[in-house]
Amino acid sequence: MMRKILRVSGEDRVGFLQGLVSNDVARAPCWAAMLTPQGKYLADFLILPDDDSLLLDVDARLADDLMRRLSMYRLRAAVELAETPLQVTRGTGPAPVGAIPDPRHPALGWRLYGETGGDDGTDWDAIRVAHIIPETLVELIPNETYILEAGFERLHGVDFRKGCYVGQEVTARMRHKTELRKGLVGVAVDGEAPVGTPILTGNGREAGVLYTQSGGRGIAHLRFDRMGEGMTAGGVAVTALS
Repeated sequence: MMRKILRVSGEDRVGFLQGLVSNDVARAPCWAAMLTPQGKYLADFLILPDDDSLLLDVDARLADDLMRRLSMYRLRAAVELAETPLQVTRGTGPAPVGAIPDPRHPALGWRLYGETGGDDGTDWDAIRVAHIIPETLVELIPNETYILEAGFERLHGVDFRKGCYVGQEVTARMRHKTELRKGLVGVAVDGEAPVGTPILTGNGREAGVLYTQSGGRGIAHLRFDRMGEGMTAGGVAVTALS
């Protein structure tokens, strides 16, 4: 787990982020995403209050692009952006002093920020698969994923009352004016297949994609109208779970 912790400080920090991300910054700690104007996912991160600043806990591989995009939107706002040396430790056992619960799901345990990082050996893939929790750059793909299809509403990653933000119009329309036709689904997997393997229906039509797998189960992105018996991924039987 390689993370970077970015700091957003300055008197306009809350309003600045509020106009950019999917969740209500005033309710931090929270999980949120930054989207394209077309409503597609760019990055997800935890937002944490820290005295007179906000911390963004983001996958290290997306940190530079996130910093660049935040800088692009800063304009005349009284905001300062900086990368910090902080590291994150996470676990599911007894929480140490100063740790915060992961805001996405209780099963994800706690996170502690400080000079050192690591985890307690928890099988995180098993937890994510059991609760259909997407992972950055696995189920969450920049410029491709729609956050409602990825379960952000169920996992407290989007707020529909906070007002406008980049990509808000498309996200709100998907929730209020249409019925989702695709999304992340828990599946039983009779074997293993590489992450990203297409899922085919019994008659060979593409139904979706298989992602993280653990203990005979997996997370799949599926078209709901094509879910059914006879699905396979790389020759491995895949069955949608209720």
